[in-house]
Amino acid sequence: MLQTSRRDFVIRLASLAAVAGSGAALTACGGGDDAAPSFSYGVASGDPLADRVMLWTHAQYDGATDDVALTWEVATDAAFTTLTASGSARAVAAAAFTVKVDATGLNAGKDYFFRFRSGSHSSPVGRTRTLPAAGTASLSMAVMSCANYPAGYFNAYAEVTRTDARYAVHLGDFIYEYGAGGYASADAVALGRVSDPANECLSLSDYRKRYAQYRSDPDSKVFHAAMPVIAVWDDHEIANDIYKDGAENHTESTEGKLADRRAAALQAWHEWMPVRTPDATDLRKIYRSFDFGGLTALHMLETRLLARDKPVEFAELLNPATASAALATLSSTTRSLMGATQLGWLQGQMAASNATWQVLGQQVLMARMSFPVSMLSALNPSDTSPSALAAGQQAITDYLIAKGTAATNPAALTDAQKALLDPVKNPKLGYNLDAWDGYPVEREVLLTSAQKLGKKLVVLAGDTHNAWSSRLTLMDGSVVGQEFATPSISSPGLEEYLASLPPAEAQKIFLGAVDDLKYADTARRGFLRMTFTPTEAKGTWHFVSTIKSRTYTVDASASQSFSG
Repeated sequence: MLQTSRRDFVIRLASLAAVAGSGAALTACGGGDDAAPSFSYGVASGDPLADRVMLWTHAQYDGATDDVALTWEVATDAAFTTLTASGSARAVAAAAFTVKVDATGLNAGKDYFFRFRSGSHSSPVGRTRTLPAAGTASLSMAVMSCANYPAGYFNAYAEVTRTDARYAVHLGDFIYEYGAGGYASADAVALGRVSDPANECLSLSDYRKRYAQYRSDPDSKVFHAAMPVIAVWDDHEIANDIYKDGAENHTESTEGKLADRRAAALQAWHEWMPVRTPDATDLRKIYRSFDFGGLTALHMLETRLLARDKPVEFAELLNPATASAALATLSSTTRSLMGATQLGWLQGQMAASNATWQVLGQQVLMARMSFPVSMLSALNPSDTSPSALAAGQQAITDYLIAKGTAATNPAALTDAQKALLDPVKNPKLGYNLDAWDGYPVEREVLLTSAQKLGKKLVVLAGDTHNAWSSRLTLMDGSVVGQEFATPSISSPGLEEYLASLPPAEAQKIFLGAVDDLKYADTARRGFLRMTFTPTEAKGTWHFVSTIKSRTYTVDASASQSFSG
């Protein structure tokens, strides 16, 4: 079935289910067959394996706190004439009336339809798929991150269902924690997308309400009903720039203990996402692996809460008074992003896997996004005076000309240009120390492990809201793999922070200055579609023309390939 018709079919099924479920009046008490619970947030599936998949929904009687007794059903046909699997479950108040079941006994590489029932009343119908059996020759998956409700419509979610992707990978920032009027909310009132609750999310009730709002979005519901999702969180599911024992967007003196906020956020995430919970005693442990028929092994990582050390401040590296100490911290052999336990687990998973492609699904850019200090020190965001902007532009121009001259006519380099290209006199630093550039030793250990194992490595990343593809290299320049980064679903990217710089010029600067970078789009929203064959990993970016209107066009002309 073509993906366009698949999406339309799922929409029709959802509409029929909603009509079927609205025949009886909603009452304020649970129980009898005449009481119809509401399935307001649709259905979802996730964490597929070859013989099972997680199924999710939310069910509640209108205005009541009664548990809802449900039956879940899985079938190979949309009419549910012959059930493949079924069972009972309860949507309980203690889990905010969400319910998750692990539907087992399924066949590998098969499409299935699923639904939840309460008496004669049915949820919308969803479609899911198990992981393929050994010997699969091709795989298509959609990769996405950073869906900000007040920023605009989730048009990219809808577009995922129009591709040939059979699985989805969500790399975090499924919600944003800010209050109404906060980050990316300039058009929220006009679009009818004001954050709920109005306050910043701090309590379990706050986070639950925010997930409910995001799941109420029609494009989100269609997307989640169309295919299984494999997800991890990033920082905004909890608080901006969170690390193991702190966060940029949390003040304990006014917002309470960060540990309490984190516990509430993680409980809500595990309730509202169709994921297995690997360790109920520690909800932070969400790293897990999926084998796609021996073609691709997908290892999903946690890089925020378990072990991430506090990021080094960029200003500390540029300030002569603090540079030495900051550089020592940055290059420490004990500095960690994912932690020794998780790193050891990943090394074991890759060593044991016979899959052609080893794919890391994680939150932040792993590739080196390094700029020369001459440029970084001249680009001071706190000084936007005409003279400062001119100095910044001159620093960029000088470096790019020197680099170009070295490539085409090195004999013509002046002494000043040679100094600009000298890594001792003008060293390079990662511009985003919240990413793997801020944890260089652990990155080197991870990439060296993959190199020694002889694995074909692909890394997927989100977080930046923009599209990138880069070589993954060791400190000695050896190429180990390729990174593909997805743009955001709706969160603003560099085009907002570099508003005075045309996107084409920003792209030119990044590609000119960053040695490992091979593709960049710094201005558009969308998602990444990854396809894998035994000989090639290919990323194709799907960009929507706007998130401010439900009328838009799609550009899927940009792609990058990697053969390993």
